[in-house]
Amino acid sequence: MHGHWRWRGGHPKQGAMAHPFHSLSNWRAIIDRRALAGQLDTIAAETQDAAARRRAMVVLLRAALEDGRAEVERRLLAHPSSGRVAAQTTAFLIDQLVRLSHDFTVEHLYPANNRSAGERITLIAVGGYGRGEMAPHSDIDIGFLTPFKQTSWTEQAIEAQLYTLWDLGLKVGHSSRSLDEMVRAAKDDLTIRTALLEGRFIWGDRELYDQAAARFDAEVVAGNARAFVAEKLAERDERHKRMGDSRYVVEPNVKEGKGGLRDLHTLFWIGKFIHRVRTVPELVDAGLLTARELKQFARAENFLLAVRCHLHVLAGRAEDRLTFDFQREIASRMKFADRPGKSAVERFMQLYFLHAKSVGDLTGTFLAHLDDQMAARGRRFLPSIRRRPGKLNGFVLDRGRLALPSDDFFAADPVRLIEIFALADKHGLEIHPQAMRQARHDAKLIETQGVRRDARANALFLDVLTSPRDPETVLRWMNEAGVFGRFVPDFGRVVAQMQFDMYHHYTVDEHTIRAIGLLADIEQGRLKEDHPLSTAIMGQIHSRRVVYVAVLLHDIAKGRGGDHSVLGAELALRVCPRLGLSEAETETVSWLVRYHLLMSATAFKRDLADFKTILDFAQIVQSPERLRLLLVLTVVDIRAVGPGVWNSWKRQLLSELYDAAEEVLRLGHKQKGREQRIASKKEAVAAQFGFDRKTFDKVAKRLPESYWIAEPVEVIAANLVHIRQAGDAPLHIAAVPDDDRGATLVMVLAADHPGLFYRIAGGIHLAGGNIIDARIHTTRDGLALDNFLVQDPLGRPFAETGQIARLTRAIEDALANRQKLLPKLEARALPRTRAEAFRVAPNVFVDNKASNRFTVIEVNAQDRPALLNQLAYALFQSKVTVHSAHVATYGERAVDTFYVTDLIGDKIDSPARVKTLEKRLLEAATSQSEEVVAA
Repeated sequence: MHGHWRWRGGHPKQGAMAHPFHSLSNWRAIIDRRALAGQLDTIAAETQDAAARRRAMVVLLRAALEDGRAEVERRLLAHPSSGRVAAQTTAFLIDQLVRLSHDFTVEHLYPANNRSAGERITLIAVGGYGRGEMAPHSDIDIGFLTPFKQTSWTEQAIEAQLYTLWDLGLKVGHSSRSLDEMVRAAKDDLTIRTALLEGRFIWGDRELYDQAAARFDAEVVAGNARAFVAEKLAERDERHKRMGDSRYVVEPNVKEGKGGLRDLHTLFWIGKFIHRVRTVPELVDAGLLTARELKQFARAENFLLAVRCHLHVLAGRAEDRLTFDFQREIASRMKFADRPGKSAVERFMQLYFLHAKSVGDLTGTFLAHLDDQMAARGRRFLPSIRRRPGKLNGFVLDRGRLALPSDDFFAADPVRLIEIFALADKHGLEIHPQAMRQARHDAKLIETQGVRRDARANALFLDVLTSPRDPETVLRWMNEAGVFGRFVPDFGRVVAQMQFDMYHHYTVDEHTIRAIGLLADIEQGRLKEDHPLSTAIMGQIHSRRVVYVAVLLHDIAKGRGGDHSVLGAELALRVCPRLGLSEAETETVSWLVRYHLLMSATAFKRDLADFKTILDFAQIVQSPERLRLLLVLTVVDIRAVGPGVWNSWKRQLLSELYDAAEEVLRLGHKQKGREQRIASKKEAVAAQFGFDRKTFDKVAKRLPESYWIAEPVEVIAANLVHIRQAGDAPLHIAAVPDDDRGATLVMVLAADHPGLFYRIAGGIHLAGGNIIDARIHTTRDGLALDNFLVQDPLGRPFAETGQIARLTRAIEDALANRQKLLPKLEARALPRTRAEAFRVAPNVFVDNKASNRFTVIEVNAQDRPALLNQLAYALFQSKVTVHSAHVATYGERAVDTFYVTDLIGDKIDSPARVKTLEKRLLEAATSQSEEVVAA
């Protein structure tokens, strides 16, 4: 705790240090304490009734609080980036209210004329409030200290003050302790110790406060610095893990997240505990920050505080998570504007992540200084692995870390800015934070000294990128030092760039570095269970450099306006030769960047049983080597989007497409004859599932040729069991979990009639199911056999008996028309608060070239419950037969694809009919999305 200031006639006393509010102007506009104190004296003079006095005081102070908050907001809007001013204004406002409440309580509610020595109270602000910084709706952390155990008077006085603050609608974190209790609690609990470290005198008995501060220094702080630092760093690591250990999560927590305010404050607390500094600038005198880093600290803190204050004001409560719905509003309040290729919200968030990155940089160098100050000679205070490699090309080892022999080492030969990272990778070494700091400082030499054109620098960079060890970690260090973005300036443009949607969890640079890490994991066989095919393929690829460079460049042209795949392919033609790739390798990388979305789009949005889908895909890919490279690139790209995006269904679809395309590319277009394929599939089903031949032939006869081509062996086998179980029943529904696909296979056998598909889809939605794929067949004897792949809202199969029973009952009810489907589905709309931050403009494509037999319709729309049902209903109204449906979701965007014909089985190719179909589907895609977004 540090000594502080007292009021003298409305102005603070300037002592050894300025009080935290010295920079605020026009205090009385925030709150006029003197005028309010006069009004409170009048209230006390008007009535002797304590309850009436209290009520009148609360009314007066509540109005002052509201006026003060309005002034805070006015100042915030006038200077939307001045977070520190807004935070200090709020703390100042609360200080005055606490003082007024205290004085009124001890003078007019519980006056005690002959108080004993033990009946003294001091009020202290702790935590962020103690620092003099509060977001508008933060908790008020306040401590009441008494000399000894509490007397009945101190208890009454403290309780009355707390009730006043609660009645004002404030959230109060409080403690009441004697001096002995305070020291004991601080020794026992790290949180209390940290809160008291920021202790600041607000009001009450000043002498008692000075005693408390002296005892805290002597009994809690002295001699315990090492333990405090170790505990604080462990607490920070635990917090990062909890918050999703990355600075670049697209909905960050401004206070607790990595690179957030709490990380900055941890540095201050550590410096405070060790060196007893009272303000952040004093960390420079203590040798823990340079003057330049102090500026960086102040800029980051000011920006993060501003964001947090805007968040609180907009939410009307203590809210620290910067969710999508707030991002757009805060970008506008902080005066960000759209630019070509980048919206205002993306520019705002890029600045946010750059500040979060600079918090990370500061933390690294701060801890290095700390390490140097606190470690014994030749040892390290913070633990690490020690190795002794042989040649270090002039670099030196400092306690097991790569360091510089002198500050001008990079300036003498700027290629060393790349070489240090190559050495770190090769020998598995950490880089000394002092060397990282110097690299950050000298990174600009990469531009001025022609390092990008240096063949040796490019070869070293390529060594790091394609390292068989741990390229992800070293590239991340390179990025944090600012060397990566200077050496590959196109990469520099996407550093800290977010994509404003619910699908991408990370910024573009973080996504790219994660994808490179995943590629290394696959190559080393560390993800064999998740990616057996990619792991096998990595061993067959001719040029591993090609796939690593393609992963580096696949998203490099995002945020430039235009198609990032096309722009990126052009960029690759420039960058690859510079990195030392041959002409053939350059061409392949460029092709991979151009088509990096092709394989996932084909697998997730098209019918893989339609041979034309495979032929069209193979036509673009053209070689087995490109196919191998494209699969691996697709897998790491999807997986690096964020947790939970990759699943077994995606693995299944990509493997299916790979196998089918590989066969076409190997054998040319001479695909095995249709009859031969059907015959071999029938053999496989009969052999695998041991049906007796007679029964098998009888059931098999009922199914048309198109069915045998469309469905995989295991689905056919499940269908045959289902048909046999159905017997002559007019309706039979069965559901079996399919772990390979990570979904439940729902099979419906029913008398075929128009509208069957949309009703089944409605029933499945009502039971809480999401349809990810659907195939519709008609048996030779006129029954509909429909196969749906269904997942629960969390993307898992329906597996429990109760869940499956609910699913089948909902489908039965929908088919029997027992309930009006649409009103029920609309009533079931799930809470979609995050999606409301986005607008997906619906669009419809009708394609008659993608299939020889079917018209392919693709609908893009805002994802919502019952969307598929409404689209299917529109198709039913348009007198169209649906043969298969494929559903892909990308965060808030849904892409639903239908393979359809008219009622007599022909393509829909009359322009007038296509136009009507587009119009009707567009209405269905739009109809509820407007209400959902506006709701």
